Amino acid sequence: MDTMELDEIKKQVTSVITELLDAHPQKEGSIFVIGCSSSEICGGTIGKNSSEETGKAVFEAARAVLAERKIFLACQCCEHLNRALIIEENCALKYNLEPVCVVPWLHGGGSFATAAWKGFNHPVAVEHIKASAGIDIGSTLIGMHLKDVAVPVHPQQKFIGNAYVTAAYCRPKLIGGERARYE
Repeated sequence: MDTMELDEIKKQVTSVITELLDAHPQKEGSIFVIGCSSSEICGGTIGKNSSEETGKAVFEAARAVLAERKIFLACQCCEHLNRALIIEENCALKYNLEPVCVVPWLHGGGSFATAAWKGFNHPVAVEHIKASAGIDIGSTLIGMHLKDVAVPVHPQQKFIGNAYVTAAYCRPKLIGGERARYE
């Protein structure tokens, strides 16, 4: 991809995240998960045409917009690493998440997770999180990393590059029965 295409991908990523967080604000220190197929963004098939430059562009854009809001970014690896997540060590410490020993690379973790590993100040890999919001770029299946009640959001920006994008935020469970009251 050339520089203009990568700049457009960064704009699209920023747009989708901003739209989601403007409509459904998240607390400082919450976790935002992203699953990303650079293959799908570039018009290929998931897992078959990984692009380091594309993964890095998505990471840089997401990190910038989330850092501005003081929200942790969790970057999902591919299924070859069991969809582990790359996060900053201070996120793992805050949420008492146990690190695992693995380093993603282009064909084992994917370009997005690899960019996160290289781009975070103190990266660690973890197996599980419960994010309060997230986006899925290219049908990477982030649902396992969201809190129990995820609410789907259809962003105006339907694609990042050639990859279909979906988004979600989470809300608390509504429990109780006929005597329960809710805000």
